[in-house]
Amino acid sequence: MLAIALGMIMMLIAVAAGVGLQEKIQEKVAAFNGHIIISKYDTNTSDVSAKPISLHQDFYPKFTAVSGIKYLQPVASKAGIIRTENDFEGVTLKGVGKEYNWTYFTDFLTQGQLPNVNDARENNQVLISEYLANRLGFKLGDTVVTHFPKKDLEKLPNTRNFKIVGLYNSGFQDFDKTVIVADIRHIQRMNKWEKNEYKEYTQVGSFEVFLDNFDELDLKAKEIYQNTDSFLKVTSIKDKYYTIFEWIKIFDFNIYIIIGVMILISVINMSVMLLVLILEKTKLIGMLKGLGGNNWSIRKIFLYNASYIVLVGLFWGNLIGLSLLFLQKYFKLFPLDPSSYYVTEVPVYINLWYILALNIGTFLICFLLLLIPSQIITKISPVKAIRFE
Repeated sequence: MLAIALGMIMMLIAVAAGVGLQEKIQEKVAAFNGHIIISKYDTNTSDVSAKPISLHQDFYPKFTAVSGIKYLQPVASKAGIIRTENDFEGVTLKGVGKEYNWTYFTDFLTQGQLPNVNDARENNQVLISEYLANRLGFKLGDTVVTHFPKKDLEKLPNTRNFKIVGLYNSGFQDFDKTVIVADIRHIQRMNKWEKNEYKEYTQVGSFEVFLDNFDELDLKAKEIYQNTDSFLKVTSIKDKYYTIFEWIKIFDFNIYIIIGVMILISVINMSVMLLVLILEKTKLIGMLKGLGGNNWSIRKIFLYNASYIVLVGLFWGNLIGLSLLFLQKYFKLFPLDPSSYYVTEVPVYINLWYILALNIGTFLICFLLLLIPSQIITKISPVKAIRFE
């Protein structure tokens, strides 16, 4: 029972933590980039001189040609440098507009408020990370002097004085180290992008596309590419951050290894237990055969007893394992180093289907493999068994 319980605890934790870590990292990468990015096809990868894309597209604001798209939003980005009296830091200004969905950054917000990008004119409000604030000695209400290079690097850079209205912490240091968020019109004005007759900008840097189902990412990226103009580039976050997504794929292999080892240990323990039980009850087996019992009916007695032990072990394993997972989910007992794992605590994914699959799969595998050691009962002679000491 203890072997089965420990095996189930380990399997539950492995799946919950592994899948939870995958989903959390995917969610955070999507928070800063969307699931799919639609941008101008350009061999130049620098955002200093990147080509803009027209806001007036057939797929915006609703991408009706492809199903499974939750929403899309126009954004722009521009590299810059924050300079203080004693230090400086390279940053990327992420420009967002009134169409921007703040759901992710609302969750990341730790102090202050989100920038107001709904005014008639751009304002100087900016959202920066706690990492940058601590690194450069900023706090809420401080002014951030940021310099943005022009296409002609010999000219003086554009300078913007932003006021910090909010601090965020995504736990994903690769982004927290560089990304600051402000009104997209700052970037549009610095890059001198086109306006319409109402003095509204008609060009953006790219469109971020969010999907209903992340598992369909590759399929939807192909469909979006087929339903956009040839001068547009469609990039999924799996391609843009290939290394990160290849790394989290390894979690699947680790989960399978842990599940396999735990089931193997459980089966070995149960097989040894059944063999010992059969040896202890050799006389009983002989008596039952002498009274007319057939091999299968006697084997069922031992298999039922072994199944009972497996079920009790699974019960305690689920009780302890799920208790630990819920404690971690709501009380964050086990932290992680965000510089290595991109999260500040062990994320937990709890789903009824994988819990049922683990339990049913473990029980069936144990039961079927226990048929092998129970085969020894058919070799026992009634006369020798009754005399067995």
